[in-house]
Amino acid sequence: MNFIARRAAAVPPSGIRTYFDIARTMPDAINLSLGQPDFEVPEPIKQAAIDAIRANRNGYSPSAGIDALRAAISERLAREFPGWNPTILITCGVSGGLHLALAASLDAGDEVIFGDPYFVSYPDVVRLMDGVPVPVELNQRFTADTDRFAAAIAPRTKAILLNSPSNPTGVVYDRACIRGIAELAVQRGLLVISDEIYNTLTYDGPAPSPVSFAPENTLLLRGFGKSYAVTGWRLAYAAGPKALIEQMVKVQQYTYVCAPHMAQVAGVTALSTDMSAQVNAYRRKRDLVVEELGAAFELVRPSGGFYVFPRVPAKYADANAFVEAAIQRKVIVIPGQVFSQRNDHFRLSYAVPDDRLRQGCQILAGLAH
Repeated sequence: MNFIARRAAAVPPSGIRTYFDIARTMPDAINLSLGQPDFEVPEPIKQAAIDAIRANRNGYSPSAGIDALRAAISERLAREFPGWNPTILITCGVSGGLHLALAASLDAGDEVIFGDPYFVSYPDVVRLMDGVPVPVELNQRFTADTDRFAAAIAPRTKAILLNSPSNPTGVVYDRACIRGIAELAVQRGLLVISDEIYNTLTYDGPAPSPVSFAPENTLLLRGFGKSYAVTGWRLAYAAGPKALIEQMVKVQQYTYVCAPHMAQVAGVTALSTDMSAQVNAYRRKRDLVVEELGAAFELVRPSGGFYVFPRVPAKYADANAFVEAAIQRKVIVIPGQVFSQRNDHFRLSYAVPDDRLRQGCQILAGLAH
C-alpha cells in the first residue's frame, strides 16, 4: 500500500538542511551555510523566558497570541506606519506565518508570484497548499522589476510574495521598487505577502515596506528569531487585514494551536531591547565579506540580513562544482540551485565569528583564481 501523498512526495528535502547535515559531519570546517545568528541572546530576553517558565506560563495561550505581545507589536507598528490599524496574530516563526497565510488565501490552482532568487521554501510551500508557484527572474541587482511582475500576472494570480531584505541575496529593495509592486497589487486586486524577517538587520538605512503604499492589500510577516538570535523559539507575527487574519487564526487552531507561550512573554521584553550593537557588528561583517570577496567574485553588495550571493567563476561548470571544491577545502557554502531555477551563484552566510569568516572568504577567493 502507498500511504504517501503525491504533493508530499514531490517536495524535495530542504537544500539548506542538506548542507547543515554535511556541516555536522565536519566539525572542523568553516560553516558559512546556515542563517543562524552567532551572537548570544541578550540576558534580559533569556531572563524573561526563564521567569515566564517559573511563573507557569507553560500552557496554551490564545491561538492569536497573548494580549501583551500583540499590544506591544501594535504600538510599534503604529509608530512605524501611522494610520495603519492591522489585526495581529502571533505565529510559530515567519515560516509558520507563511503557511497560515497561504492556507487561508489560496484555492487549488491559485498562483503566487515571487522573485527568483527566492527563499528555499517558497515554491514548495505554495505547492503544498495546492497552489502554483510563479518565480519571476529578478534583475541583475537582484531587485524586482515591476514590468516583469506585471507580465507574470494571470487570471489565477492571488498573491505577490516579497522578501526584503532578501534571503539569499541580502539585497534591500529600494522605495521605488516596493512602491511599484505595491501599486501593481492594488491595481490588480492582489495580496502582497511581505516576508520581512530581516527588517531590523539593515546597514544602509531602513528597508521600505509595501505597508507604506498598499496597507489594505498587505500581509506583513516579521519575526524575532534573526533579530534576537532566538531562532529555536519559533516566534513571529502576522499583521494585516482583519478578514484574512481571522481565517489564519482558524487554521492555527487546527495546526500549530499557538506559538510557544514562554517565548511570547519574552517577546515583549525583546521588543524593548536595544540591538544596535549587534546590528553594527553585522554591518562590519558585511563590509569584511565585500572586502575579501569583491575582487575575486562578481557580487551585489548586500544591505541587509547576513548573506551575500556571489556569481560562480566561469572556470566551474556550475555552482555545485564550486561548492564541492569549497567543501574539499573545508568551507561550506550553498549552491544557487537551492534558491533559484539557475545554478550560477552560491550563498554565503556571514553570521560567524570574524576570524573564521575572514579565513573562509580567503579560501573561497583562492578558489576563484
